[in-house]
Amino acid sequence: MDNIVITGGGTGGHLKVAEAFINELHKRSYSPIYIGSKNGQDKQWFANNRKIKKAFFLDSASVVNKDLWGKVKSLYKIMQLAFHCKDIFEKTKITKVISVGGYSAAPATFASIMTSGCQLYIHEQNSIMGKLNQVTSRFATEVFSSYDPLSKSKDYPVDIKFFDEARVRREVKTVIFLGGSQGAKSINNFALKVAPKLNAMGIQIIHQTGKEDLQRVSAKYANMKIDVDVFDFTHEIEKKISKADFAISRSGASTLWELAANSLPTLFIPFPYAFEDHQYYNAKVLADNGMAYLKREDEITEAFFFECIKSDINKMSKALIESIKSDSIETIVDIILNES
Repeated sequence: MDNIVITGGGTGGHLKVAEAFINELHKRSYSPIYIGSKNGQDKQWFANNRKIKKAFFLDSASVVNKDLWGKVKSLYKIMQLAFHCKDIFEKTKITKVISVGGYSAAPATFASIMTSGCQLYIHEQNSIMGKLNQVTSRFATEVFSSYDPLSKSKDYPVDIKFFDEARVRREVKTVIFLGGSQGAKSINNFALKVAPKLNAMGIQIIHQTGKEDLQRVSAKYANMKIDVDVFDFTHEIEKKISKADFAISRSGASTLWELAANSLPTLFIPFPYAFEDHQYYNAKVLADNGMAYLKREDEITEAFFFECIKSDINKMSKALIESIKSDSIETIVDIILNES
């Protein structure tokens, strides 16, 4: 039986994919090792996860958005940690490393390249490949991507609960605004602008504000005397999504494919400062195929939004059913375990 490492994280999108691999391997009686960073959300997700054999949280950090000296220091630290990971791999006889990207993945990914007899597998979440994956993908046995036509599996690993809660939408009775767990102030402000008209139309509102904006947004709704399901974070986001008939959302890869898995028509408003504008190009894949709407922050208008919710969402919802399969993680893990 292979000894496997899962590495990567830093943010929720990467960590959701890491968790999908851990859960699938656990179902097959594997107990992988997890290697992440102590500087992101990694420890919060996996410090007490009983499906992994052991977790290592290293003092790794991103090289993005740093000056030259900062980049040099971060790269030096990453290489130090890579040799530490190499020692772990050799002691525990690691044969396969699965990287889900993010700066958390850098030490273990480089260590896999330096370790004899160790295969590297990469899951790239976004339409624009991250810097780490650009460097290391040439050494990988396989690179999995929803956007690469040459990938052996093109479907994104989405938790089955989003498929279980899916339904075909026919008309808009409820709208959900999603800024993610960190929130998106521009989406929050847009929701507050359109809320009175939605309320007048009898359309219910669900709104994820993010922690820092919850109090302000809640007070605004209260002042307008509009009854809204407003929250900052929930571990059961699929239940909130399943109640909605239309969404307004950022287009990070995990969120985008979770909405697709739920067959929920969406107007995507990409985070404008994402690396190489990858959120825009994530959503463009669906928008170009008539399965989503897409506008930049400075382009969105109330008129366009109301056009969207009055459009043929039934057709869009049905099309989303065919956009992603529910067994993607099983397919990817089959490929990984069967290659030697």
